[in-house]
Amino acid sequence: MTSYDHEHKIKTMFSAEQIAERVDTLAREIVADEKENILVVVILKGSFVFAADLIRALERHGASAQVDFVTLSSYGMGTESSGMVRLTHDLSEDVAGRIVLLVDDILESGRTIAFAVETMQERRAASVKTCLLLDKPTQRKVEIEADYVGFTIDPEFVVGYGLDLAKRYRGLPYIGIVQSD
Repeated sequence: MTSYDHEHKIKTMFSAEQIAERVDTLAREIVADEKENILVVVILKGSFVFAADLIRALERHGASAQVDFVTLSSYGMGTESSGMVRLTHDLSEDVAGRIVLLVDDILESGRTIAFAVETMQERRAASVKTCLLLDKPTQRKVEIEADYVGFTIDPEFVVGYGLDLAKRYRGLPYIGIVQSD
């Protein structure tokens, strides 16, 4: 537990240093595959911290990316997905003919990222790749795999580094497991 914790006990899973190192590696992998004309589509809200660090790392490694945002929701105030993905804020950029890199915080059921990929394909993106900070493969409800993954984890509920519990803990500089009492 750290001084950042409030009402819940949170055990560190990945430190700020581990995350920074992995984000840098992901950026190098992405740049090796594609370094020009990338449209990074950030799926808000949970991925905003990860996306900011990834975009800066992409620039450091020679990629020139444009950025846009979309908000998709399936959680609300709970800790489990409702199973229904809703588009609550759409892109301002046209993706037709563009190389799209979807960036999200966590691949769990697969519904959100599958919805986003399908939406970009329907809008005629030239290609669509996915970059997820965390992957919980045992929780998959939709058959989909990410192109780039930060960390693969067990099915624990995690917070920090943009991830929240009822809209709290997004500002933690690490990723932690919410401990049950």
